[in-house]
Amino acid sequence: MSIVKLTDADIAARLQTLPEWSQPGEEIQRTFRFKDFVAAMAFVDRIAERAESVQHHPDILIRYSRVTLSLSTHDAGGISDKDFEFAAASDLIGAECAARGALALEVTRPSSVKTTTPRGRPRRCSWDEAMI
Repeated sequence: MSIVKLTDADIAARLQTLPEWSQPGEEIQRTFRFKDFVAAMAFVDRIAERAESVQHHPDILIRYSRVTLSLSTHDAGGISDKDFEFAAASDLIGAECAARGALALEVTRPSSVKTTTPRGRPRRCSWDEAMI
């Protein structure tokens, strides 16, 4: 199944359903604001998990407590349905963060994070150290 680039009219109509998003060219974009850098990075972690699960990866710009997501579909040569689906999912992730207090996320150590190398040596920076 090929991915189809949306028309300008389709993009304009879909942007009406995502009022925080804009089209600064051949992509859609939104900046999320957080209470601090740690909260912003926790949001980025959630976005990365989503991107991997759907195999659609946004450009991510991090400026201390602000995270800008830019979406376009390279296979379509522009903006596609995949971008709007990811934008809506990003808004939900942002809303979940807001529900936890000023867009802060609870930070827990995922069981999949390994703190040693394959040879059993300690990693230079463990999950706990990164959260200090």
